[in-house]
Amino acid sequence: MLITFFRAIILYIIVLIVMRLMGKREIGQLQPFELAISIMIADLASIPMTETGVPIFNGIVPILGLLVMHLIISIINMKSLKAREVICGKPRILIYRGKIDEKALRKERFTINELQERLRGNNVVNLGDVEYAILETSGQVTVIQKPEKRNTIPEDFNITPDYEGIPYDLVIDGKIMEKNLQAIGKNYEWLKKQVEKFNIKPEEALVVTIDGKGQIFCQKKEEG
Repeated sequence: MLITFFRAIILYIIVLIVMRLMGKREIGQLQPFELAISIMIADLASIPMTETGVPIFNGIVPILGLLVMHLIISIINMKSLKAREVICGKPRILIYRGKIDEKALRKERFTINELQERLRGNNVVNLGDVEYAILETSGQVTVIQKPEKRNTIPEDFNITPDYEGIPYDLVIDGKIMEKNLQAIGKNYEWLKKQVEKFNIKPEEALVVTIDGKGQIFCQKKEEG
């Protein structure tokens, strides 16, 4: 029992490292070759994890081999456009200038109901509001609405918003984010003064953030 327990931990760490090295894509954004490798890694890890008679290296070595293959294919994709089209495929336009392309739907084995579902996933409920719908190589559908149906933006009214920058976490669960403090040119003493305005110490905060305009958000950790 303990052997199975420790084998599972070792394989979990190996798979975690391999998936981390493969990149940060979300599952829904994986290319076909990445999805295939992910499934194979899961299968290879499961066998030595439960079968104690199978040497653990029988799972680790193929997993590392798949990692090498992934890196090689990724490099080929970056270097060659033709290879990228063969390996990943090409985006396909499902709706062109407001008209559904039935041939494209048939080639991608897409039904109207599936198309409507994907549109709703993009907060579009009416087919008539769509100018273009593009099926990406990852399987995601990118939707471009007709100009009169799009949400307005400040540029439409010749308004230039103030620069907002990015927010920084200064305290997470009572731990001071020293690197973020350095990034904004501040120190612990400054942080302490800011947090004291909320009648707590930095170490007592659940979260403290600062946005690009210098506004502080602070919340105290619950006791117990």
